[in-house]
Amino acid sequence: MQHVSPVREPLVTGGKSYHDVTQDVCRQVEAAPNVRWMAALAVALFFLGIFFYSVYRTLWYGIGEWGLNKTVGWAWDITNFVWWVGIGHAGTLISAVLLLFRQKWRTSINRAAEAMTIFAVICAAMFPVLHMGRPWLAFYVFPLQNTLGSLWANFNSPLLWDVFAISTYFTVSLVFWYTGLVPDFATIRDRA
Repeated sequence: MQHVSPVREPLVTGGKSYHDVTQDVCRQVEAAPNVRWMAALAVALFFLGIFFYSVYRTLWYGIGEWGLNKTVGWAWDITNFVWWVGIGHAGTLISAVLLLFRQKWRTSINRAAEAMTIFAVICAAMFPVLHMGRPWLAFYVFPLQNTLGSLWANFNSPLLWDVFAISTYFTVSLVFWYTGLVPDFATIRDRA
C-alpha cells in the first residue's frame, strides 16, 4: 500500500514497493564483498600499517619525531587534534542542518556524517595520549581513587579537559548514530 500525496512527489520512484526497498537495504549486508571492496580494504590496510609504523616510531623515539623538541609546547599533535575535532564538528553540522530543515532524504547522509564524526573523534583522542610521551600512563588523567594516597588528576590540565570533551562528544555522537540505525537494524532483524 503506497500513499500518494497531492502536494509532494513520492520519494520512492520507479514503481518500487516496500519489499523492493527492503531488498535494496539488505543487499549490502547479505551479499559477499566484491572485488572493488576487497581492493579498497587492501588499500585501507596498507595505510593502517603505515599508521602503526608511525605510532611505533613515536613510542620508540619520542615526540621529537614530530619536530617537538621543547617540553612546554605541542607540535604536530595539536594541529592534528584540532583538525580531527573540526572534521567531527563538520559531521555533526551536516547532520544537524539536515535535521533542522526536515529533509526527508537525509537518512543515508546523516548516517555517513555521524559515522564520520565518531571516527574523527577516535582519531582526535589519539593525539593527546601520544603527546603525553608515556601513553601507557594515560590513566593518570582520569580522576580515579588509588592506593598511593591523595593522587588526583589536575583539573587545570588541558589533557584532562580533552578527556572530558572527547568522551562526551563520542558518547553523544554514538547515541545519535545508533538512533539513526535502529530502523535498519529492525529490517535486518526481521530478515534474520
